[in-house]
Amino acid sequence: MNQQNQKIQNPQTQVPDTPQMNDRDFITDVLAHEKYMTASYCTALNEASHQALYQDLLTIFNETQNAQRELYNEMFRKGWYKLEAADAQKIQQSYQQHQQYSTQFPYGMGGQVQ
Repeated sequence: MNQQNQKIQNPQTQVPDTPQMNDRDFITDVLAHEKYMTASYCTALNEASHQALYQDLLTIFNETQNAQRELYNEMFRKGWYKLEAADAQKIQQSYQQHQQYSTQFPYGMGGQVQ
């Protein structure tokens, strides 16, 4: 079987095909917003200069990220989110390439400068 065309997907839960928004449309819309919010909170976390503000943002970020993950899991479970199977040869090539990059890092095991 050609892995490049292989889809990873559950059986799709059917929804009405009408102009009105259905469950899949609503979840897709909320998931898109949650992804946007997590990206925005990442930026805010990187730029927060006050520790208490940082902790509040981190709490909100974690809640938002968890909500995003739950929505993704629900969509995947219902067959509304599908993934492409990765080609094993490409994964191995990427792994080897990144292993070679790791020799250039200034830190060895335990985070000590070499």
